[in-house]
Amino acid sequence: MVQTLTLFDPTAPRRGDTSSVVKPVLRTLTGATVGFIDNAKPNFHHLVDDLAELLQSRYGVAHVVKRRKSSASLPADPAVIEALSKECDVVIAGSGD
Repeated sequence: MVQTLTLFDPTAPRRGDTSSVVKPVLRTLTGATVGFIDNAKPNFHHLVDDLAELLQSRYGVAHVVKRRKSSASLPADPAVIEALSKECDVVIAGSGD
């Protein structure tokens, strides 16, 4: 029996304003600043603390920035997203329970 595996590319084309600067693809985490958006669910802070330690000790991440949403049911504040996009090389939106 032949099975089909479908892969989805999570990147999306930019909408709207195309004049903004797009950062180059991150080839290594060494020296990078990694941001986390805590979605305000229970236990995410435990996960992100462990991930931050792992990223720094094994992959050479220089800095970790953590920001928490006000509620799991609301999107992150646009000002937080804007600040993280300027401060970080990569941002991870997380979930926990």
